[in-house]
Amino acid sequence: MGRLEAFAMQNGPWPSFLDGIGNGLGYAIILVIVGFVRELLGFGTIFGLQIIPDSWLMDNGGLYLHNGMMTMPAMALILVACVIWAHRAYNKDIE
Repeated sequence: MGRLEAFAMQNGPWPSFLDGIGNGLGYAIILVIVGFVRELLGFGTIFGLQIIPDSWLMDNGGLYLHNGMMTMPAMALILVACVIWAHRAYNKDIE
């Protein structure tokens, strides 16, 4: 909020409105990415639909094990850090 207020104080209403919309959409995209990855790796489902089949589970001779750690709040911070790292690695020429 402080960054948005500082931007709005330096610019007019229309650029401030567009900046707010851009920031809101960017934050929403990050939330969806983190939620998607946590749900998929934590439970093997997306929107309650089984994506990773039970035949892949270690109990059935597969290689996948439900990762309960992915569902914990700390993993959200680690995933956000991974997204930031990937973004910076991809856009290393842009400052």
